[in-house]
Amino acid sequence: MLNYTRQLLALCCLVLLWNNAQAQTIKSPNGQLTLTFALQNDGVPTYRLTYKSRDVIKTSKLGLELKNAPSLTSGFAVGESKQRTFDESWTPVWGEVKTIRNHYNELAVTLAQAASGRSIRVRFRVFDDGLGFRYEFPRQAKLDYFTIKEERTQFALAGDHKAFWLPGDYDTQEYSTMTSKLSEVRGLMKSAVTGNASQTTFSPTGLQTPLMLKSQDGLYINIHEAALIDYSCMNLELDDKSFVLESHLTPDAVGDKGLIQTPALSPWRTVIVSDKAGDILESKLVLNLNEPTKFKDTSWIKPVKYVGVWWEMITGKSTWSYTNMDNIKLDSVDFRTVKPNGTHGANTAHVKEYIDFAALHGFDAVLVEGWNTGWEDWFGKHKDYVFDFVTPYPDFNVAELQQYAASKKVKIIMHHETSGSVRNYERHLDSAFTFMNKYGYNAVKTGYVGDIVPLGHHHYDQWLINHYNYVLEKAAAHHIMVNGHEAVRPTGLARTYPNLIGNEAARGTEYESFGGNNADHTTILPFTRLIGGPMDYTPGIFQTKISILNPKNNSFVHSTLVRQMALYVTMYSPLQMAADLPEHYNQHLDAFQFIKDVAVDWDETHVLEAEPGDYITIARKAKGKSSWFIGSTCDENGRTSNINLSFLDPGKKYVATIYADAKDAHYEKNPQAYTIRKMPVTRKTKLAQYCAPGGGYAISVMEAR
Repeated sequence: MLNYTRQLLALCCLVLLWNNAQAQTIKSPNGQLTLTFALQNDGVPTYRLTYKSRDVIKTSKLGLELKNAPSLTSGFAVGESKQRTFDESWTPVWGEVKTIRNHYNELAVTLAQAASGRSIRVRFRVFDDGLGFRYEFPRQAKLDYFTIKEERTQFALAGDHKAFWLPGDYDTQEYSTMTSKLSEVRGLMKSAVTGNASQTTFSPTGLQTPLMLKSQDGLYINIHEAALIDYSCMNLELDDKSFVLESHLTPDAVGDKGLIQTPALSPWRTVIVSDKAGDILESKLVLNLNEPTKFKDTSWIKPVKYVGVWWEMITGKSTWSYTNMDNIKLDSVDFRTVKPNGTHGANTAHVKEYIDFAALHGFDAVLVEGWNTGWEDWFGKHKDYVFDFVTPYPDFNVAELQQYAASKKVKIIMHHETSGSVRNYERHLDSAFTFMNKYGYNAVKTGYVGDIVPLGHHHYDQWLINHYNYVLEKAAAHHIMVNGHEAVRPTGLARTYPNLIGNEAARGTEYESFGGNNADHTTILPFTRLIGGPMDYTPGIFQTKISILNPKNNSFVHSTLVRQMALYVTMYSPLQMAADLPEHYNQHLDAFQFIKDVAVDWDETHVLEAEPGDYITIARKAKGKSSWFIGSTCDENGRTSNINLSFLDPGKKYVATIYADAKDAHYEKNPQAYTIRKMPVTRKTKLAQYCAPGGGYAISVMEAR
């Protein structure tokens, strides 16, 4: 018996030594992050991530479960391992900074599954600000076509972190962010799930990415994905006892989670980490994990500041539809013969007013929604053929407006609401984009409101992911920029397709007319939704009381007027809308000056102070200019912001124009109270500035002449 015990102990030691031999480690270029890959005894691949010797992700399993085939989760042996270092700088077509450094250490591990004769590769890239890893499926006879039943990637957290989360959903991200410990998610899920035109939650502990976390010892952790191409969007399933997150892919109409043909790649799974919140906002890790632009010529892609016929429909002042008819089939109705409702916003005379306003104040473009036939009879109907994207209502003269806008040096932004009918949109894409080229439109806002048609598919399944990317490629062939609404949350693809100049994929300003966003909403979105790319948030609402536009709507914008100005800096986008009505800006032309001045493309960005859910203050330098713009936004509690201007050039003098909340300002009680003052500043200047509850401040800093 003693001899047997000794033999068993020796065998265990050999197994332990073998596993240790299989463990491989790489560090970030600055040495602060350590990635360890190892196989468990049964050939299960695992990884671990530490930051300054503190656990970020504890030992976590990797792999995929397949449908009607042996799974790729165990039984592996390491076949080959390669390491390399990569360091380059690249110039984005547009962005928050002039150049981006892409510097990482890489480990690529090929795993052989002897029982099945198959192999996969796991590629890790460790940056100074985090980790990216993906699965690679080489071409091989025994793994040519396969169907994913579920991806089994784990993120084992080190504790019950504070989380900024949204309910896991296959069709929408348009929820208010919940803030709680992970252990509290289950109890809050029911209240977190609010109504939407299309939604499919899947679990009482399902969460969406980007998921922002803060550990009790002060680590900020962000989990997301990069380069989502030909694959389903990832959600996360939380084990609220062990605090292990596991990937949960969006299924298609028959429940499959990915149809793969090798060679193939999964998206990158990303973990951004720091002990400083501002580092999360400044990270370019997600962008760096995407491929360089596919386009040789990008001269036609331009950042845009615009106004539009939109907010008046959102608030109920005007309508998208031309008539009040029901049960309309497009091919059987001559809209010239029916009675108009008198509230149609997209009419020629009214659009000219917006064009005049844009030209007067130096805006690039005017968005017009509701210009085309079909708006009367589509919402919630699951109709396959709703819009043809080329036929205007009788009161919208396409040719006349083209000539008028061109004479004012203003572009018109096209709007394509697909009603979720993806097949119909693809049916009309060529004719719709040719129509846009003919009439001088160089940008389109797409929409996917409602359930996806054909029914059964989801906004975030593999088929829809491929559709969104197909639209980008077709648009690029016509030199058209795209602003996608109700589409999948971005994953850095704007690097590869820089004509993707905007996305929604979260609760934007429109929800202020549907009951309101929480006052802390814009202090969280940059840490969550914006990690993957810019958002068309549509800020700039100066008249925050919706009943002024529509007496039947008692909602209000949960923000002071000044914070609406700050959002042009804190909510980054190369596509920025001054969303309010011209008459409201005419009442506050002194404050409107900041929106006119603020840039939409940048050479430098500095996060001056930040805490998710509480406050964000950011300074940005305009592209090719010496001017700077600062924006600060805070939650419902208000605060005093303390910053210094050390980012300014040494030896230069500047004049700062400070747009601030008045002492009695309050997002509920007194939102339009503000002050404007000017003062000389240099890089040695320190500033203490009051921010009202739900408020903030905006500063333009111009070089003194």
